[in-house]
Amino acid sequence: MPGTIPLGPKPVDYYGQPRVNLIDELPRPLGRVLDVGCGEGGAGDQLRAAGAESITGIEIMPGPAAEAEKRYDQVEVGDALEALDRLDGLFDTILCYDVLEHLVDPVALARGLRGVSRRHGRLHVSVPNARHFSLLRDLVVRGTFGYTEWGHRDATHLRWFTRRDIVALLEETGWSVRSTTPSAAHKLQELGLPAPPRLVGAGGEFFAGQWYVLAEANGSA
Repeated sequence: MPGTIPLGPKPVDYYGQPRVNLIDELPRPLGRVLDVGCGEGGAGDQLRAAGAESITGIEIMPGPAAEAEKRYDQVEVGDALEALDRLDGLFDTILCYDVLEHLVDPVALARGLRGVSRRHGRLHVSVPNARHFSLLRDLVVRGTFGYTEWGHRDATHLRWFTRRDIVALLEETGWSVRSTTPSAAHKLQELGLPAPPRLVGAGGEFFAGQWYVLAEANGSA
């Protein structure tokens, strides 16, 4: 594909990531959990250990979905927005990791997720950061947007978000944003290093490959 930058093969756990750092950030109790874009259900063990009452997954790819069925209580296969109509009951905690950027209409899904959330239910989202310094570098120095087979500029990404963009999207679809965390802060945590306040704040706009956003459902449900 023209304009791509070699990144190497996808990690072996690409569809089975345990998401340990992200689940550690979730408010307790988790209650009923919905994992949108659950892949192979790699987060299952961590969610159970954190006290999830039940785990339901949605996955568009049949292969990974079949693996997730071994770990989750229920898995719906297919388009996420359509799958919401097949779910029973409401959820306390909804995970939407690396999903919205792949959609033509992420607003519709965010609004649909509000419809299956309990009152004060939580939504945890991750999206690639459109203000990451590497994008400006590739545009200015290399003269390419720099799509890759996976990662920050995965060739299947249809939408791009800055921190302000993803906050605005969630706020207009029935959610109140409670926190935004740059992925760079997670990386420092893994290394056992403190995250400077400027990194977690405005500085995170340029050094975060992704934003992790925690929101709470508005109104009654």
